[in-house]
Amino acid sequence: MNVLFICTGNTCRSPMAEAIMKAKDNKNNVKSAGIFADVNQPVGPNTVEVLEEIGLHFDNTSTPVSQELLNWSDIVLCMTESHKQTLALQYPDLQHKFYTLKEYVLIDEDQWRHLTDLYAQFEEKRAWVLSQADENLNEVELEQHLLEELNEEIQAIQQAEDQLPNLNITDPYGQSVQIYRETRDELEKTIHLLVEKLKNEKDS
Repeated sequence: MNVLFICTGNTCRSPMAEAIMKAKDNKNNVKSAGIFADVNQPVGPNTVEVLEEIGLHFDNTSTPVSQELLNWSDIVLCMTESHKQTLALQYPDLQHKFYTLKEYVLIDEDQWRHLTDLYAQFEEKRAWVLSQADENLNEVELEQHLLEELNEEIQAIQQAEDQLPNLNITDPYGQSVQIYRETRDELEKTIHLLVEKLKNEKDS
């Protein structure tokens, strides 16, 4: 499988992810890139330092996201939901490949299906409420009416979303070496789960 890690500038999080993944897994092909990356920029010194602390190196320089890279990848694992949304807007035909790293390894399909069903029910009822609403209501009154009628659905969605983990990997850019270490450790823990998931999927 071809795995592509994405962050903003491809100098902190995604290079760490690439280096950690390559160290843990030699069965899959791994690359990284940045949505706003320059070409051939070296990784940050703090990135180098915290990788060296665990015996790892990132031998490449920064790479911008491209159609070619996205076509090469089987899955594209973003550091944040914002990265994922940006890619989905720019490359809508490929959005089936886009996940956040944490989303891909921490959330099962049943959770996503449940939340998707709740949103569908919400939109269906919202359309029905609007179709039945008094035409004389002004904008504020209509909004209040919707909130009252959809309160149960809103509460159900909120409860389901509260059960989801934080899906973003902390951005250490411009922060202390300690923050870089914490991001590295967060990535290492999550990528361990990723390697296990990919192995299990291949074996099944």
